[in-house]
Amino acid sequence: MIAPSNPVARLHQRITNQVPEAPVALLMRIAVAAPFFLSGRTKVEGFLTLKDSTFYLFAEEYRVPLLPSDLAAYAATWAEHALPILIVLGLLTRPAAFGLLVMTAVIQLFVVPAGWPTHLLWLAPLVYLIARGPGAWSVDRLLRLD
Repeated sequence: MIAPSNPVARLHQRITNQVPEAPVALLMRIAVAAPFFLSGRTKVEGFLTLKDSTFYLFAEEYRVPLLPSDLAAYAATWAEHALPILIVLGLLTRPAAFGLLVMTAVIQLFVVPAGWPTHLLWLAPLVYLIARGPGAWSVDRLLRLD
């Protein structure tokens, strides 16, 4: 119960009551999916044919440890396509968000350590989706998976 004499708390509660979680969760899903999907599209020609430049980037610039560069190129490109689509649909949202969280950590640690301000912008909605789920407007909710 909020004390009637606390106007800031009353305002916060009124805002919370006026903004349902479903559109916020959908906005989080779209916002975090977009940069990953668009990045994936730069790595392919046509539907999912990896460009020669993609293999070059993974061999010479990205250099993810413990993975052969060709495997890393395929895995990252496919993940950048599939996981954002799942997230936008709200299907298997928590595992898909976790996959993008792992990808973000790999990018931060091994590929672009100076990119932390951008990576934080990806991290926030991913953590929200893992913690809170996709919201009411999702396939997960429709199928009672969440």
